[in-house]
Amino acid sequence: MKTAIIIPARYGSTRFPGKPLAMLAGQSVLERVAGVAQSAASAHANVSVHIATDDDRIAAEAARICVACLMTPASAATGTDRVMAAASQIADTPDFIINLQGDAPLTPHDFITAMIEAFQSSRADIVTPVTQLSWDALDQLRASKALTPFSGTTATFDASGRALWFSKNIIPAIRKEKDLRAASPLSPVHRHIGLYGYALPALQKYVALPQSLYEELEGLEQLRALENGMTIQCVKVDYKGRPAMTGIDSPEDLARAELLLAS
Repeated sequence: MKTAIIIPARYGSTRFPGKPLAMLAGQSVLERVAGVAQSAASAHANVSVHIATDDDRIAAEAARICVACLMTPASAATGTDRVMAAASQIADTPDFIINLQGDAPLTPHDFITAMIEAFQSSRADIVTPVTQLSWDALDQLRASKALTPFSGTTATFDASGRALWFSKNIIPAIRKEKDLRAASPLSPVHRHIGLYGYALPALQKYVALPQSLYEELEGLEQLRALENGMTIQCVKVDYKGRPAMTGIDSPEDLARAELLLAS
């Protein structure tokens, strides 16, 4: 099986222009993300790493850190569209494509290897990781949603890991919570981590579909796939005490990531 890890990276950002080139503990954010991809790639055969961009400044950084770069149209509406545009340029056509966002330098590399292994065994259209929340983490998520209701996404799935639904609400609702808290340190809630791996035909189908009703209402692109009958395999992963921070959206996030790395 041939796998391509594609890192979509834009220079233009309303909240944080040039963030892939911002310095984080002595390395650019993009260099750190590429390092995550390369660590994951080294654990499996036939895995390539590519940066996808529409900006010469990011292409120059890719050249500096010796990572293959694919130029994609500036008109690409989303990171997923940019990944598809890049994948179509790879001469050795990949079977499985992982979208690793260029602003996610603290992504554990073993999450990516878990996705590769899950795709090999499940052959779902899409693979994505989730992490089971402790009761303390669930309490923190509830408190966060009281201030920012659209922060954090939760997922439900069947016994085989096939996704049933994703929501910005906390799902499932929990009856007899007191009894469940006494029985286990883990809650029944799984938080979704925004990494996606696609079978090539699934990615081709997905980008050709119009935005769906629930995707638009919830602001969750994976709902487009579910609403159109595509299968998503949820892969359970564990941060094992590592920082649960996957994206940098602002200078404040960069400062937080710097502190997390220092600690």
